[in-house]
Amino acid sequence: MDKIKIGFAPTRRNLFSADAAIEYADLTRQKLDDLAIDYVDIKDINDEGLIFSDESVLLAAEKFRTEKIDGLFIANENFGTEYAVARLARELDVPVLLWGPKDERPAVDGSRLRDTQCGLFAIGKVLRRFKVKFTYLQNCDIDSPQFERGVQDFVKVCNVVKTFRNTRILQVGPRPFDFWSVICNEGELLERFNIQLSPVPIGEVTQEIKRVKLEEAEKLQATVDWFKTNTEVQISDENLEMVAALKVALKNKVEFYGCNAGVIQCWTELQDEIGILPYASLSLLQDEGIPFTCETDVHGAISELLVEAANLGQDRAIFADVNCRHPDNPNGELLQHLGVFAYSTAEGKPVLPQRHFVFDYPGSVAFQAQMGEYTLCRFDGDNGNYSLLMGTGKGIDGPFNQGTFIYLEFANLNRLEFKLVEGPYIHHVAAIRKNVVPILYEATKYLGIQPDFFDPIEEEVRAYLRGE
Repeated sequence: MDKIKIGFAPTRRNLFSADAAIEYADLTRQKLDDLAIDYVDIKDINDEGLIFSDESVLLAAEKFRTEKIDGLFIANENFGTEYAVARLARELDVPVLLWGPKDERPAVDGSRLRDTQCGLFAIGKVLRRFKVKFTYLQNCDIDSPQFERGVQDFVKVCNVVKTFRNTRILQVGPRPFDFWSVICNEGELLERFNIQLSPVPIGEVTQEIKRVKLEEAEKLQATVDWFKTNTEVQISDENLEMVAALKVALKNKVEFYGCNAGVIQCWTELQDEIGILPYASLSLLQDEGIPFTCETDVHGAISELLVEAANLGQDRAIFADVNCRHPDNPNGELLQHLGVFAYSTAEGKPVLPQRHFVFDYPGSVAFQAQMGEYTLCRFDGDNGNYSLLMGTGKGIDGPFNQGTFIYLEFANLNRLEFKLVEGPYIHHVAAIRKNVVPILYEATKYLGIQPDFFDPIEEEVRAYLRGE
């Protein structure tokens, strides 16, 4: 599971009870502990462990920067000091969660120790004035299901944002000439999103393969053994060794260039150089948490990173062509490829066949993916505009296909088809077997990209985020 660290910033205002604010801050801490949230506390910055002054803002900001937090949790424990927490949030430039515990019943004399909800209204307005994007968790009890789900979802949102802002992609070779649809703007990705590419020629990888065979025999043999144990190998030992060597070489290059994903020109120069298709190697990299897409689809690799990050890396992705309609189900669609589905997504034992009907080379993978509900995701853009297409589909039975495949049923396939044709998207999508659409949707506000859906579900997603 990916690790995320949250800065905990409880706040109070001096007009209301400081003791009550301290009490509720401690109750919030206890709940975060119960939920196993990794958080940085500020109990050491002053006697109260609360944000309410400029000095507390400076001390908390310094501590949070030192600890390299991934998100900020503003807990409004009475009314809150709106300008103080807004200054803190502006200093840190991380996703912000805003919440306050529901106010208790007034005392018999009509007095109240806190005024939390009113303070939340004020804080929200001031955060907007400071141009701070934030996630709001409804005013609810600490022990409510809404609080637990809201905090855990926010951690996932932080992981999507952290992943997106720290992406560097190994690009092996230029795009194949015939694939104009995968054109991307490297400079714009860097300038707008800090997404970096590390381009290397195919020859650099083939040289690394030779080095691996000479100098890393133990690592190479371990990879060969993995394939023999976990797949049905139908290719020669010589070709299997090349599949393993390519996987090891690509992983070495990913690590050398400090990347978290990769793309490759998968045909046809690679086959001239090493005689195999790369997909069996890429599927194993996928399984090890390194998304690696074909046809140098940079936007596709970003899509995979985002959809996996949305569930803290607990689910591995399939990367698929949205390919053709189901022959019998009007809302069914084939998602398939020669590989590039993580092996752990297979229903049954994967096969390494002698060939695929598209290319007469070894190195492809064959299996049907597991049934279930899938979130589909596609980051893409053109003409300077970027958006994230998302939605869900459900696995259904369909005719056998070579390669890796699954049929999904959609609420209305026409809507997806028109989105992919009219753009700015293409036929490549990333998908995991988990509904993470609300997480992706909430993350887009921090990423500076437009959320988009192929089904009219935005209000349904917003209702989920409101805790309804």
